[in-house]
Amino acid sequence: MRALFWILLLGNVILFAVMQRGGLGWGEQAYQPQPVLHEEKIRLLDANQSAPVKALPVPATTATPVAAPAQMTASAPVDNPAPGAKPATAVSPETAVIPPPVAVKPDSLICLEWGDFSGNDLKRATEILSAMQLGDKLSQRHVEYNKGYWVYIPPLKNKAAANRKVSQLKALGIREYFIVQDAGAMRYAISLGVFKSQEAAQKHLSELQVKGVRSAKVGERTSKLKTTMFMLNNVDALIEDKLAETGKDFSGSELKNVPCALTR
Repeated sequence: MRALFWILLLGNVILFAVMQRGGLGWGEQAYQPQPVLHEEKIRLLDANQSAPVKALPVPATTATPVAAPAQMTASAPVDNPAPGAKPATAVSPETAVIPPPVAVKPDSLICLEWGDFSGNDLKRATEILSAMQLGDKLSQRHVEYNKGYWVYIPPLKNKAAANRKVSQLKALGIREYFIVQDAGAMRYAISLGVFKSQEAAQKHLSELQVKGVRSAKVGERTSKLKTTMFMLNNVDALIEDKLAETGKDFSGSELKNVPCALTR
């Protein structure tokens, strides 16, 4: 026991001597004294002046490929819908509903009465209506008046004089005329239009005078006046517009829209 005591004591003396000389070389950093801090150099940083924090690296991930659509359809930009509005649903051409063609309703058809005509006016009006190819929609009726009026140039000496007067009328742009050939007091007179009323005849005479006709006058016809009235059944408004424009060339004619029941 005495020997063990002296051995432990000697070991402690040796360890104390080593520590006094600076240690054994290991763990030196753990025993170095902390450097002196200088308080006058310490400055607090604001939150905006703090050093940026480096973002941690994001671990790489394997992206899953997304299949592209088979076909992309370009469309016009759509405005942002109003709050609460439901988004519009696109309609494909296959499902789009095409409205059927609008048929012309019978109520949209009209019936007209145009007239009345005689002489050269009757011939011209017949040609105009024939060109429209109205078929069974066109009919006519005859009207007879006990008394009528006409615009005429008094009888000339002979047929040659009447032909010279016709040449003068053509030069003035007059196209409606005929030479009276029947024997009697009015032979070689030149008719410029026949009318059922004196007012219509006087209006036509005024139009001729504007064109330069000076020798014409209005007279009452002693014989009955026969005229023709054209009836147009179930036609559209386009026909009415055409006849209204054409009627300007026929003095005394009238285009009326009548109930269809009266035209049958």
